[in-house]
Amino acid sequence: MGILENWRKLAYETQRDQKNEQIFWATYFNKEKSFYQSLLTTDEVVTGSVKELAEKYGVELIFMTGILDGINDSLKTPNPIDDMEEDTVVSLDYDKEKLYKCMVECKAQWLYELPEWDALLTPERRKELYKEQKISTTIVKPKKVGRNDPCPCGSGKKFKNCCLSKNIY
Repeated sequence: MGILENWRKLAYETQRDQKNEQIFWATYFNKEKSFYQSLLTTDEVVTGSVKELAEKYGVELIFMTGILDGINDSLKTPNPIDDMEEDTVVSLDYDKEKLYKCMVECKAQWLYELPEWDALLTPERRKELYKEQKISTTIVKPKKVGRNDPCPCGSGKKFKNCCLSKNIY
């Protein structure tokens, strides 16, 4: 079993009581926050084996796996996380705008409000990215056509006498 599978089992399938569940996630989120505080302050592309990165950022290997799982969609070139092992070399060459939007999508306020973003994106740009992400996940339902409304196909007939009776709409 790969380390990603171990992480997902631990994070999403392990049964814990409510208190231990809160402790687990609070610990993970604190380590994740610390990781991003460090990552966002460097201009260099961070690379290394999963184990080396865990040691570099002071994170347990299993939590580093979770962090890599979370950041993978924001990388310019995704890492092979499904086949990842301790000695797999990964690159954290992230797209800052994509990373910011992913954090917004995940509702990770503790990450997208980090002060380290100030050096990477202007407040105006962050506001634009936030809006873009929120709009992209908003579901807009089309206006429902009433039975006696004109048919949307343009025939000039009432909807009930046209496409409703044919079950087109």
